[in-house]
Amino acid sequence: MVEIGMGRTARRTYELSEVNIVPSRRTRSSQDVSTAWQLDAYRFEIPVLAHPTDALVSPEFAIELGRLGGLAVLNGEGLIGRHADVQARIAQLVEAASKEPEPSAAIRLLQELHAAPLNPDLLGAAVARIREAGVTTAVRVSPQNAQALTPVLLQAGIDLLVIHGTIVSAERVASDGEPLNLKTFIAELDVPVVAGGVQDHRTALHLMRTGAAGVIVGYGSTRGVTTTDEVLGISVPMATAIADAAAARREYLDETGGRYVHVLADGDIHTSGELAKAIACGADAVVLGTPLAEAAEALGEGWFWPAAAAHPSLPRGALLQIAVGERPSLERVLNGPSDDPFGTLNLVGGLRRSMAKAGYCDLKEFQKVGLTVAT
Repeated sequence: MVEIGMGRTARRTYELSEVNIVPSRRTRSSQDVSTAWQLDAYRFEIPVLAHPTDALVSPEFAIELGRLGGLAVLNGEGLIGRHADVQARIAQLVEAASKEPEPSAAIRLLQELHAAPLNPDLLGAAVARIREAGVTTAVRVSPQNAQALTPVLLQAGIDLLVIHGTIVSAERVASDGEPLNLKTFIAELDVPVVAGGVQDHRTALHLMRTGAAGVIVGYGSTRGVTTTDEVLGISVPMATAIADAAAARREYLDETGGRYVHVLADGDIHTSGELAKAIACGADAVVLGTPLAEAAEALGEGWFWPAAAAHPSLPRGALLQIAVGERPSLERVLNGPSDDPFGTLNLVGGLRRSMAKAGYCDLKEFQKVGLTVAT
C-alpha cells in the first residue's frame, strides 16, 4: 500500500506492460507445446475467446473461430438479434464513423440501431446456424437481461451462457425489479455459465462461489476503445487483476475440495507477447477484441467497438478503425504466417514460442513461469 494523502492509502498495481516473462528452465521445441484447455465439458485447442461485440462476431465468424479451436461469443443483445439486414446496418455504422472524426455521430447511430426491439426468431436463427456447424455455441447477455433472455437462448440450443458486463457481482440488486442472484440462477440452468467482468480478488471469489464455470477479468481494451476509466473512473490493471483472480481460484479450489474455475482475461491484450503475459499471470484463456477486428471475417469491416459503446444513456466505448485495405484471414491472425514484427499476427504461434523458450509444454504449467517488474 502507498499513501496518497493523509489517512488515505491505495494499492500499487501493475499492467501487463510492466511485467516480463523470465525463462529459467530448459527450452523446448514449440512443436511440442500444447495450447489446449477445457471449459466444463468443452475442449478448445487455443486459449482464445472473441469479445461479444457485433464488430466481430457473426455466425460465420463464430464458426470459423470454432474451426480454428477457439470460442466466439455472440452478443445476445446486439444488432444480430434486432435487424435482419445486419450487414447493411454495420456498413451504415462504419460509413458514419469514417465520415465524422468526432465519435458522437457514430455512437448516436449505434444507440439508434440498438433501440430496435430484440427479435427472438432472429437471435434463435443465428444461434442455430452456429450450432448446426458443429462448433461450441456461446452467447452473451447482460446481468439485467439475463433472466428474460436466457430461456430464449436455451430453447435455441446454446452450449455456454456468458453473463457479461463492465462489472458483474454475485448479486445484482435493482429497486425497479427482482434482484439477480447468480448462485440461484446458475443452479437452475443445465448449461455452464461464464460471468464477469471483475477486477479484484473478492469479487472473483464471490463469482466462483455462484457456480460459474469461468470468471472474466477486466472489461476489454482501454487503448482508444473502452472508456470506462474516463466515464466511471474505474480501470483494471490487468497483471494484478489476473493474479488476484488466480489467487481466488486457488482459494476456491481448496475451499471446495477440487472445483476449478477458469480465469479469462479481457483487457489490454493486443499482441502475442501480451497474450503470453496474461497466461503467465494466471489466466487460463484470453478474450480478444481489437486483435481479431483486423481479420477479414470480422463483421465490423476493420472497425471495433465494445458492447458497452451502445449503452443508451452512458456509452463507454468508441468506434476505432483497426485495419485499412486488405485484411488478413482470421487463421493468419491466430496461426500465421506473419510478416508483422510487432506481434499482431500469429498470436497463438507467438504464445507457443514464448512457452517453448521458457521450457513449458502446457498452459497450466506456464502459469508458474518467473516474472519480473519493469521499474
